[in-house]
Amino acid sequence: MASLGKDDGNVNTTLRKLTAEKSEESFMQVLSEMKELLSRKAMGDQRGLEKCKQGLYDDGVLAYCCTSLKFNPAKIDGGYASIRQMADIISTCCVGIGSVRDEEIFLHRFLPSVTENLLFLTHRLVNRTTGNKGHVEMLSHLRKVFDSLSWLLRAYSHLIPYVLHSKHYESVQLCEDDEVSAVTLMMWCNLFRTNGAVLSEMGRQALNSLMDDVVYKMSSSSNPVIGSTATKILLLIIEENSESLQLIHKHYNGLDDLVRKDWQGKGFDAALQQLIHRLQTQVPKRGSHVKPSSEEQIRAATVIQAAWRAHQTRSRIKKLPRAVSTLQRSFREKRRQQREETEKSYAEEELRQQVLLRRKRAIRQFHQRQLHLMEILPADQLSRYLGELENRAALLIQRVWRGHRERQNFQKSRYQLRQHKAAVTLQRAILRFLKRRRSQRNILSSWKGPRGLTDGRRTELRRQIEEHISLYASSVVSAEGTLELHEKAQSMLQQHLMTRASDLIQEQHRQALLAQINTDMELLLNAPSLQDASEEASSLFLSRSTPVAVCARQSHNFMLQSMRLPWWRRLGDESSSPETLSHKDHEMEFESLYLGGTL
Repeated sequence: MASLGKDDGNVNTTLRKLTAEKSEESFMQVLSEMKELLSRKAMGDQRGLEKCKQGLYDDGVLAYCCTSLKFNPAKIDGGYASIRQMADIISTCCVGIGSVRDEEIFLHRFLPSVTENLLFLTHRLVNRTTGNKGHVEMLSHLRKVFDSLSWLLRAYSHLIPYVLHSKHYESVQLCEDDEVSAVTLMMWCNLFRTNGAVLSEMGRQALNSLMDDVVYKMSSSSNPVIGSTATKILLLIIEENSESLQLIHKHYNGLDDLVRKDWQGKGFDAALQQLIHRLQTQVPKRGSHVKPSSEEQIRAATVIQAAWRAHQTRSRIKKLPRAVSTLQRSFREKRRQQREETEKSYAEEELRQQVLLRRKRAIRQFHQRQLHLMEILPADQLSRYLGELENRAALLIQRVWRGHRERQNFQKSRYQLRQHKAAVTLQRAILRFLKRRRSQRNILSSWKGPRGLTDGRRTELRRQIEEHISLYASSVVSAEGTLELHEKAQSMLQQHLMTRASDLIQEQHRQALLAQINTDMELLLNAPSLQDASEEASSLFLSRSTPVAVCARQSHNFMLQSMRLPWWRRLGDESSSPETLSHKDHEMEFESLYLGGTL
């Protein structure tokens, strides 16, 4: 017994590890481990089986089993058969589990999720059943999944409203296949036969919804299996629920005539007569003022009611988000992308293999050439040749390593270099701007003299100058020498002001000549030799306008390149002409400047 408990602990540990990832790869291992564990525990006592189920729930194994019902069958060995076995296992584990931790969560969260996933599986099987692909096999799987659901509903009757209001169950009910309808009705019949107390615990709304489905299938189908199963379900409902007969007379008036006309003589007359007797003997007495309805009117009313309820159900289904086209389009796009990625990866892998083969072939040829050279060389020169090869290899390795190291350092210091370069560019641009402003202020017309200087002010300034000269006479230069020096300075200043415009024009002419000389030098450097020279090449040096055009083209290309640079790189290349300056830029403070002459 101790070894058996130890094996169970190992199995639980294994299941806990397999279900931790919640992936489809571990599905078959979990299924085999669960089957083996439950078959071994079923041979023991009931207490041990309950404890095992509780451990599976606490470890999250049952949560993985619930989630696995939605796995893609194409990615699982066995397909729908394996998923159907998992549905049987989880319904078996949920029934007879005893008291669990957080029972409220188990009853109202976990069990509804299990029910919803079982119904999702039935919806899948119904779609495959109606697709005429493995019809018999899928119908068998559907029947067994409904048996698992019935087994779960027997133990937990509060899950019946979840089933009736599920969108997957509604889609199954809308299926027009008689075999699918027979399987659905058989599930309810087996449930009510084995546990009749479920009918008394069902709410009135759930009972109405169930009877609507039963009566609709009974009135719209001619299959004897559906008629027999529906009759048995109505008998069980009438026997177990006292209010059900009143609901039938209220909502389905004339049902007894309908079943007598449509289903009599179809092989289940005993149950049919019992149902008709129940419907007729307990019918409330009608007053004499009410005219009895004909059989055709009763049948028409019943069919209209059933068709209307079916129409309402179909309308609810149609109002759901119709994303089929979007899903198909996204699926095709994803499949196309995956195909392109696969082809691209194949192409890259093939290219990589070809490069590898070429590299190996080149290495092989290099080694063969080395061996051939070593065979040709004399023995005394072989060591020197090998030394040279080693030196070359060492130099190559060092060069590659230094380049790799410098590239890494450059990548690390790229941001600092960029900041430094931007700062240098900004400083250069500001210095050029200040230089231009200083040079532009010197471009002035003839001197106008200080503003606001009147005769009285001029006399006062002259008196102050004479007093200063008399008090602080120069001990180096005499008064005559000072006057002569002053007159010389004034003449030089006047001459500079007069010749400044011509000097500026000459400077511009010199710059143009230098640009022309530089252009001619570039043309001469790039010119072909005399042997290869042609008439078109020689015409470049005969025309005077061609160098100017080349210089203009270069300036234009430089301007286009500068327009693509960041703003801080273009600051140093801004240029402005003296004509664009405002009048305020030409003004200077000449209050302290004194030009000699007589006052």
